[in-house]
Amino acid sequence: QVQLVESGGGLVQAGGSLRLSCAASSRAFTLDNWFDLYTVGWFRQAPGKERQFVAGISRNAGSTYYSHSVAGRFSISRDNAQQTTYLQMNSLKAEDTAVYYCAASTSPVLAGDNFNYWGQGTQVTVAS
Repeated sequence: QVQLVESGGGLVQAGGSLRLSCAASSRAFTLDNWFDLYTVGWFRQAPGKERQFVAGISRNAGSTYYSHSVAGRFSISRDNAQQTTYLQMNSLKAEDTAVYYCAASTSPVLAGDNFNYWGQGTQVTVAS
C-alpha cells in the first residue's frame, strides 16, 4: 500500500555529511494527509551484519529516537506535506558505511519490529 524510495546516498570522506531522503507514495489512499498516519524509521545494514535501527520519527514529528551509535551526529525529520522523510548525517565515520533503508509503520512505536513497509535502500560509503 505504501511505496518508499530512498535517495541521497554516495561516497563521502570521514567527517563529512550526507542527507538522505525517503519519498513515500500510496495508491491506496485518497486523503491528502495519509502520510500523517505513518511512523517512519531509518535502518542500515553493513556487509555481513544484521540490519540495525538508526532513527525513528513520530507521525507528527513531535518525537524522535536515535540509536546510541548515531545520537548527536544524525538528525531525522519529515515533511508531511511532501510525504518525505530525511536523515541528516554529520561527522560520518567509516563504521557508518552501510545500505540505508527507510521504513514505515502505522504503529506509534519509533523503533523495533513494527515496520512493515520498506524502501529498496541507498548505499552510503564513508572513506577513512
